[in-house]
Amino acid sequence: MHKILPYERWNQYYNSSYDEKSPFAGKEYNYDLYSENIYGYYIDPAWDFIGSETLYIKIIFVDYEIKFAVIEMIGEWNDAINNDIMQLKRSILEFMMDYGINKFALIGESVMNFHGSDDCYYEEWFEEVEDGWIAGINFHEHVENEMKKFNIDNYINMSGSLSIDKWRTLTPHKFYELLDGLIMRRLSA
Repeated sequence: MHKILPYERWNQYYNSSYDEKSPFAGKEYNYDLYSENIYGYYIDPAWDFIGSETLYIKIIFVDYEIKFAVIEMIGEWNDAINNDIMQLKRSILEFMMDYGINKFALIGESVMNFHGSDDCYYEEWFEEVEDGWIAGINFHEHVENEMKKFNIDNYINMSGSLSIDKWRTLTPHKFYELLDGLIMRRLSA
């Protein structure tokens, strides 16, 4: 797991430690020290702790004008034991929503498992984004299936056209345009 890095090509557009509106503003990273781990497997120091022992994130892009954020995730999303959605919502998402962010892309390629509980925090988050949306991008099929068992797909758009293998080839704004178009088509159908 230590070889799985958050996507770095967009650092030229955004860096959460340089963004004074970010929950990670001013954070200094020691890339020589691997101290964080998930189930005993060290992860790259670039990943950010959100209060969960099993789920880490990296905010890889934010644009406050279009109210859009991209969050990459790694680990196991465990609502049953760690209440990861509560940790994520209270420590990261609410902070971002206070600055107007209402469109969220969650990159789930490195989320290996999902263990659900109830959907209260998802419903709350969904209601709070009002005119925005939440998109789950490239989660593994077994993770999406588990999320669907707990009705998370009622709040997070996922699957189908949101399996976007080429997202890394796009600039953040082209990625936003693609996502926004796909979500709007789903909403109007």
